[in-house]
Amino acid sequence: MGNKRVPMTDGRRPIWVLVAALVLAAATFGCTGLSGFIETQQESTPSVSEVTQEAGEVVPTITLAPEETEPEATAEGSGAPQLEAGSLAALYDQTNPGVVSIRVYVQQGGMTGQGAGSGFVLDQEGHIVTNNHVVAEAEVVTVIFFNGFEVEAETVGTDADSDLAVVRVDEVPEGVVPLPLAESSVVEAGDWVVAIGNPFSLGGSMSLGIVSAVGRAIPSGATPFRIPRAIQTDAAINPGNSGGPLLNLDGEVVGVNAQIASQTGTNTGVGFAIPSDVVRRVVPALIEEGAYPWPWLGVSGTSVNLLIQQANDLSIQRGAYIAQVVEGGPAEEAGLQGATGTETVLGADVPIGGDVVVEADGQPIADFTDLLAYVAFRQPGDTVELTVLRDGEQQQVTVELAVRPENLGQ
Repeated sequence: MGNKRVPMTDGRRPIWVLVAALVLAAATFGCTGLSGFIETQQESTPSVSEVTQEAGEVVPTITLAPEETEPEATAEGSGAPQLEAGSLAALYDQTNPGVVSIRVYVQQGGMTGQGAGSGFVLDQEGHIVTNNHVVAEAEVVTVIFFNGFEVEAETVGTDADSDLAVVRVDEVPEGVVPLPLAESSVVEAGDWVVAIGNPFSLGGSMSLGIVSAVGRAIPSGATPFRIPRAIQTDAAINPGNSGGPLLNLDGEVVGVNAQIASQTGTNTGVGFAIPSDVVRRVVPALIEEGAYPWPWLGVSGTSVNLLIQQANDLSIQRGAYIAQVVEGGPAEEAGLQGATGTETVLGADVPIGGDVVVEADGQPIADFTDLLAYVAFRQPGDTVELTVLRDGEQQQVTVELAVRPENLGQ
């Protein structure tokens, strides 16, 4: 079966022969901490990308699929599940048949190379979820199931903004089980998670950890936009794990492993997974239409911190500060205002004069990440009523969201 050609959208080089080279190729796109005229955070407040760059680049990986385990009885007063001997083995036996290894073949300059990744089976029709960066440049994609059976796959849809992709195989071997999607909105820091995948081409590898944090906004890697509500985990995720599932102890997919923060290109205890709530929205559209229409507000900015508060004489230290609005975009058409200048505070140039969004449809907006997530989980054409602070006065601004334009700011 032929593989559909996926257009290159981010200028990355193809993935070459050794899995280790995948890390080098992935590192070339780094983090898009401040891209002009988009929904992203500016440098005034450290973002996920900025924090991780201090510790090393955020490196897209071929991710590891986490595993599920049955909840165990908790020790009195502990509030945490106890992992008994054999429970993780049972979880592995339950979920590993739904995890696949992915092999991609790419060409550059007349040469052919190979790369490795992971994925998980979504349904009995042969749809498999993985990362966009695993298959985006592939000439040929093959899927290797838990029993070693390998078959060529067709890429049916990709979304660079969420770093998700769906491939499909015509034949699903006996014993393969689709993995159910959990609701990532109920995932909390401290929850146990497992990853099963193909690190360093070692298919069927499992790692255990906890959710380190939720609600991160991570770079897509291929576009200026960020992926909202990402899950941070210390479960080991390494090159070859990208696209595999992050699982709760019930064997449900809470996220798709996608990135690590690393100075060396290998796991140092900080990994990131695309939340299953994003998968629920994007993947059905990829299967039906081959693409997903993300909603767009058309702003860039930062969270209100002490410097923003002082420079703008704000009475509160919360909200999403609007530094720039896109010309002709939804925010400008609605009358949202960006910064009008800068003021030096403690040696730093701080934007002044921009609107501060403190509520969206009556829901509090704590920071810029909150605003990005709220918009991302709407639909193009939806109207959003924003409560903003402007010149010390509270105002209501109604915005009609549009579809994200392609190649914005690139």
